Amino acid sequence: MLNPNIGKLIQNSPNSYRLVIDVAHTAREISGKAEEAGEIIVEKPVSIAIDKLASEI
Repeated sequence: MLNPNIGKLIQNSPNSYRLVIDVAHTAREISGKAEEAGEIIVEKPVSIAIDKLASEI
């Protein structure tokens, strides 16, 4: 299923490669912080990263 926020991100990104790098970087930060805190993430870090980046637009 396509996340509706992806369309919003693609329109505001200079190119698709930059978007992939930004999402991956944000997902790794989210995953790392959760691991340090000992939290269990139910939702996938990439989905959380997409939502986070879309909310910043």
